[in-house]
Amino acid sequence: MAGFSDYLEDKVLEHVFGGNSYTAPGTHYVALYTVAPTDTGGGTEVSGGAYARQTSTFNVSGTDPTTATNAAAVEYPTATADYGTVVAVGIMDALTSGNLLAYANLTASKTVSSGDVFRFDAGDLDITLA
Repeated sequence: MAGFSDYLEDKVLEHVFGGNSYTAPGTHYVALYTVAPTDTGGGTEVSGGAYARQTSTFNVSGTDPTTATNAAAVEYPTATADYGTVVAVGIMDALTSGNLLAYANLTASKTVSSGDVFRFDAGDLDITLA
């Protein structure tokens, strides 16, 4: 992933150094974007055409770097309308609205047309702190 959002950076620093508790979300949702978000959020998330954020669980392993990787495939429903060109992905803390936690541009953009199924295989989403 390209980076943590300002929201998550603030929560981690407040938790580790400020003594303020932060409870990690119980469920992580994977969002698709046609315009990439930034540290402050934004971007243009896909909407319509049966699109909905999908849940993902992550396995955390390794050291230097420690990496969180999606444990299973993340598959979206068959598009019932064109999504446009998907260029980025974000990890969110809610099914709708909520907070962006981490984000990245895709290594290759993908135009999703009606009838297509967008999918990340297990192990395709890596979140690393350097």
